[in-house]
Amino acid sequence: MNIAIIGAGASGCFAAANIPYRDGVEVAVFEKQGKALQKVKASGGGRCNVTHECFEVPELLTRYPRGKQLLRKSLYNFTPADTLQWFAKRGVQLKTEPDGRMFPVTDSSQTIIDCIWQEMMRNKVQVFYHKSVVGITKAGDKFSIHFADKTNYEADKVVVSAGGFPKAEQYNWLTAMGHTIQQPVPSLFTFNIPKHPVTELMGVAVPNATIKIAGTKINQEGPLLITHWGMSGPAVLKTSAIAARELADRDYNFTILINWLYDVNDNELKDTLAQLRREQGKQLVQHKNPFELPRRLWEYMIEQCGIKDDVRWGDLPAIAQNKLIEHLLRDSYNVKGKTTFKEEFVTCGGITLTEIDPQTMQSKIVPGLYFTGEVLDVDGITGGYNFQHAWSSGWIAANSIAGSGSE
Repeated sequence: MNIAIIGAGASGCFAAANIPYRDGVEVAVFEKQGKALQKVKASGGGRCNVTHECFEVPELLTRYPRGKQLLRKSLYNFTPADTLQWFAKRGVQLKTEPDGRMFPVTDSSQTIIDCIWQEMMRNKVQVFYHKSVVGITKAGDKFSIHFADKTNYEADKVVVSAGGFPKAEQYNWLTAMGHTIQQPVPSLFTFNIPKHPVTELMGVAVPNATIKIAGTKINQEGPLLITHWGMSGPAVLKTSAIAARELADRDYNFTILINWLYDVNDNELKDTLAQLRREQGKQLVQHKNPFELPRRLWEYMIEQCGIKDDVRWGDLPAIAQNKLIEHLLRDSYNVKGKTTFKEEFVTCGGITLTEIDPQTMQSKIVPGLYFTGEVLDVDGITGGYNFQHAWSSGWIAANSIAGSGSE
C-alpha cells in the first residue's frame, strides 16, 4: 500500500509520524517548499506553542471561531492531554506558561521538530521537496498525484495536509475532485490605524482591555499592545479571528471601541471619579492616575480630553470628566487595513466540513482521500489551538489509515 501525504507541515508530518512502519507499506510526504515543519519552527517566536492547557473539550471548543462541528469529535479523539502524553512518551516534556500556552521545556521549536522527524524516520517515511501538486485523479481504487515538475505518484491513500490557501483558485485541484470550499479570508491579524497620534505610544501595553467592533456584538478582551502601525496583542488577534469574515466583508475598514479598564462600566467609573474629587481633590489629574494605566497612555488620554497640566481632580470640569469617561471606556479608532501578525497567519475557510467524516478525517465524497490541518475550514485563536487541531486531525487520519491497512 502506498500512502501519499501532501504537505510537510504540522498535521502532515504528525500523520506520517503516527503511521507505523510495516512491510509492503510506503509512506511518502510531498512538500512544495524546500523544508519541512516551517510553521512549527517559527511558532511562538521560535519556541513552538505546542498546545494549550485547556483540557475540557467543551471549553476548548470556544477557542475556535470556525470548525466546531468537526472538532466536537476530533478533539475528543485526540485531546491536549493526549498531545502531552505523545511527546512525553518520546522524551519531550512540555511546560505551561501563566496564560495557559504550552511550550517544550527547552524553549526551542527544534525539540518538537526533531521529535516528530525522528518518529517519521523510525517509520521509514520518505520526504520529497519542491513537489507542488497540480492535480489528483482517481481510477478505481488508485490515485495518481500530478506534480508541477511533470512527474506523477501512484497511491492507494492520499492525505491532504497542504495548509490554508489565501486564494480560492488555489483549491482548484481539490474542487476538481468534487469538494467544495468555504471562501478563504485571513484570520489572526493586527489592526492598522494610519497616522493616528496613538501610534506615537508604540510599545505601550495594557494587561487587560476590551475591544468591540462598532455596530456588531463582537467583543474580546485580553492584553493590548500599541504599535507603530496601530493595535496588536491577544485582544486584537482574538477579535480578528472571531470577526474574520465580517472584517473581510468591510474590506478592513471599520471602527473599534476600546475599554482600557477591561470591564469597568459608566456607573463604576463615575463613582471612582467622585471619590477622587472628595478624597484627593488637590492632586493634579496628570500626576494622579487612579487606574494603573501606563503613564504615557494616561498622559495621552488627558491631552485628548483637553485637560491642562495644572488642573486638579477637585477642579475638573464636568465636560472634561465626561470626555475622560468616554476615552477610558469607549475609545474610538478607525481601522484602515490589517497587518499579518508575525508567523501566526491563519486562513479562515477551506474544505467544507460536512464533506469530511470527523471520526476518520476521510472524505465522504472520495473514499481513500483524507484531510488534516488548516486546509479544512477550521481555525482557532492564538494560543496553541491551531496546532492542537493539526495534531488531532493528523493523528486521527493516521490511525484510520493504519487500521484500514491492517484489515
